[in-house]
Amino acid sequence: MRLEWAHQVLYAHDMDNMLDFYTKVLGFEIQDRGPIPTPDGERELVFMSQVPTDHHQIALQSGRAQVGPSNSVNHNAFRVASFEDVKEMARRVKEDGRSKFILPLSHGNAWSVYFTDPEGNGLEVFVDSPFHVQQPAGKPWDLLMTEVEMRERTIKDYGDHPEFGPIEEYYARRARELAAR
Repeated sequence: MRLEWAHQVLYAHDMDNMLDFYTKVLGFEIQDRGPIPTPDGERELVFMSQVPTDHHQIALQSGRAQVGPSNSVNHNAFRVASFEDVKEMARRVKEDGRSKFILPLSHGNAWSVYFTDPEGNGLEVFVDSPFHVQQPAGKPWDLLMTEVEMRERTIKDYGDHPEFGPIEEYYARRARELAAR
């Protein structure tokens, strides 16, 4: 059996504020919404997606008692198509002003920006880099960097790591390992 990640449901304290952030800043579209019975009474459930193949990638359910960082989930991550998309998301989040922090971080194999939603849930938006770097690894980077500068910086920061190399070689090795099971 192979599990494929499908979606995340977050509890929301201020549904309107959270929906505003997830739709206007992150760009999700509401697919469906309505009441759902729970052991604690009726709650509202809102389903959101950005892709045509998933009814929902993320959903919000009313009923969160307190606002603040989750004590069981560090963050949810979303892959984007380009380095410029990562920088654009950082710009949007900064302009919006509701995130507690914005942290650009290079993992070598991915170039990311971390931030929080209005209720303190951690989020990451990243693009895959052309490299494989053994994890965990992380170094801050400047949002003013170009993609060429980011590639050069990644080689400088991680080029001497034991497993550093082209991501295609890593993926080919993983495919062989999985096929051998």
